[in-house]
Amino acid sequence: MADTSKVAANLRAFAIALNSHDRENPDHNAYGIGLAHFDMERLGFDEGEEILPGITIHADQGVTGNFRVLCDGQHDENLEEVEEDEVVEAVSSQPVALPTGPGQQQYG
Repeated sequence: MADTSKVAANLRAFAIALNSHDRENPDHNAYGIGLAHFDMERLGFDEGEEILPGITIHADQGVTGNFRVLCDGQHDENLEEVEEDEVVEAVSSQPVALPTGPGQQQYG
């Protein structure tokens, strides 16, 4: 049997996270909390158990000690694609002094 204070603290954290998610993503519908299998066992939750109205527990491959709000929306759709840096070869027609040590210069 899990310690009721730990379960209560987690339920409170779940409710806060769900409220924050719903406030920041009004067009997404949260349906569950994702927990690592170890955490589900430690807290005494079963897969598919309803812990809050309309919110069920789901096992996932997440990190122990963390949970995720599961919803029907795509949260990364607004992220810009990373552009690849363009590689440019620069060739100089004039020598450039390169420092090689104290008082020495080398021309490349």
